[in-house]
Amino acid sequence: MYVWSKLSSIKWNDAWEERFYGNTNAMIEEIKGGKNIRITVYCETESAALEIKEQFGGSVREFKSGKWEEPQDLTKKPLLIRDQLVLSQTVEQAELEALKEQYADRIVLNVPAEMAFGTGDHPTTSNCLRFLADYAKERKQQPWTMVDAGTGTGVIAMAASKLGAHGVEAFDFDPKAVEVTQKNLDLNEASEVKAYELDVFDWSPSEPFDFVAANLFSTILQKAFPILKSALKPDGTIVISGILHTQWEETNAAAQQAGLTFSLVKKKGKWVTARGTHQ
Repeated sequence: MYVWSKLSSIKWNDAWEERFYGNTNAMIEEIKGGKNIRITVYCETESAALEIKEQFGGSVREFKSGKWEEPQDLTKKPLLIRDQLVLSQTVEQAELEALKEQYADRIVLNVPAEMAFGTGDHPTTSNCLRFLADYAKERKQQPWTMVDAGTGTGVIAMAASKLGAHGVEAFDFDPKAVEVTQKNLDLNEASEVKAYELDVFDWSPSEPFDFVAANLFSTILQKAFPILKSALKPDGTIVISGILHTQWEETNAAAQQAGLTFSLVKKKGKWVTARGTHQ
């Protein structure tokens, strides 16, 4: 057993929480004084711990305490999205096939837990998926296009493709996220999704989309709204997430200034997800 750990400013707590959400071997603790936090991840192998270190820095050590006997099970119960999607983290093919049989009337997506990326069950992602499922049902058999800005694991883009979208694109500024996304696309036979590395502020959409998903931190969203609006068709739908409820008012104000309006706002825990369109 090996342990990766890193000290960070407490202001980044939510970012770390989202990064490791779904990994039951990860923990975040506040350091005495209230200014810093320590992020710790227990790994079965040294290579897994070193992979996290390569991405985020920090340190790796062997865990020798007798208190830790067996690694916790990283798998969780499948997440059900409306009556259309099932998200699984299983790495066992037999379990996956059993899920597909059990939920034969739904689309089953398999997103195994990665050390540095979520699996779709964080509120910022799961609420995006719920709005996406609603939109897909509204479109019925009508063709629609979609882009996922800040794709992470690729789960939202992948779901869109399985729910009927065409011309689906997914990008992230983090090359590791794009690597994970491509692996998940291959695993779920969603090769029609185009995944690539790109910073949202360097994005110049070649043509507008029917549906834009942007699961980004609020500070990024507020600056990126003019770009996101340019990527949206006049009658298109945009879903934004990654917003703390304490930041919603300023984020919504920035959206309105850019010409976007949000009619559906979903709060879950301390996070906000919203669905809107052009003003």
